[in-house]
Amino acid sequence: MRKLFPLILAALLICGSATVRAGDIKDNQGPLSFKQTFTKTVGYEYLLFLPKGYDPKAEKKWPLLLFLHGSGERGSDVWAVAMHGPPKLLKTVVPPAKGETDEARQQREAASKLLAENFIVVSPQCPSGARWDNDTLLLLLDHITAAHKVDTGRVYLTGLSMGGFGAWSLGCRFPGRFAAIVPICGGGERIDVLIGSREHRAALQSLGVWAFHGGKDGTVPPEESQRMVDTLKKAGVKDIQLTVYPEAGHDSWSASYANPKLYEWLLEHRRASVAE
Repeated sequence: MRKLFPLILAALLICGSATVRAGDIKDNQGPLSFKQTFTKTVGYEYLLFLPKGYDPKAEKKWPLLLFLHGSGERGSDVWAVAMHGPPKLLKTVVPPAKGETDEARQQREAASKLLAENFIVVSPQCPSGARWDNDTLLLLLDHITAAHKVDTGRVYLTGLSMGGFGAWSLGCRFPGRFAAIVPICGGGERIDVLIGSREHRAALQSLGVWAFHGGKDGTVPPEESQRMVDTLKKAGVKDIQLTVYPEAGHDSWSASYANPKLYEWLLEHRRASVAE
């Protein structure tokens, strides 16, 4: 092998596929590089809701809520995105849930009112067979921010199931883009927290986090949310909480999004600056 490696390097040099200086070869290894330019088109179809009183000509800017749906709503019919979560609450008519009590209905209607009066809501659709992509989501966020009256200090992120995983990933890697995040019945990777803490420590530590999970979730175990909460606490995040519904299964999002206190909590959070 000691004789073979210099021969391989010589062959690469002759073919012109890599660049290496003879003096750089040591310990049977040489530094090479690979570069290739290609074009890739990315994007999402999305639903857009503009709050009551929104005026594109006025000076007033509005909070923005970015919602990431679950795996079941992927595809090419963008209206499937409104099956759950904020876009469902913003429908003209929202059918009552099975067994919904009068108190629960009132709570849901109050939540819907808060959404409709205070937030620009953006709900993209992930294509079939794909997962949420951080770079594409940031490009969408930039597009919406440039095209509409968005208060960049009050941008919020939420998602359920696969979207909960997406919210953990995007929020932890790019915490300076959001004032608060709300991942529901999702999970994440510790590495995202470690990278976010290393590259954007102050932004991560000042991020508002409210996670939700069902205690009897057989699809994504509640330990997934607990693990992310514990990791963020170790990273220095102070404004963080986890709500577990003891008797709920995977659908912990219906009760969460129908709670007006969630939107009141979001509106309490503001970024002093967005520099990341």
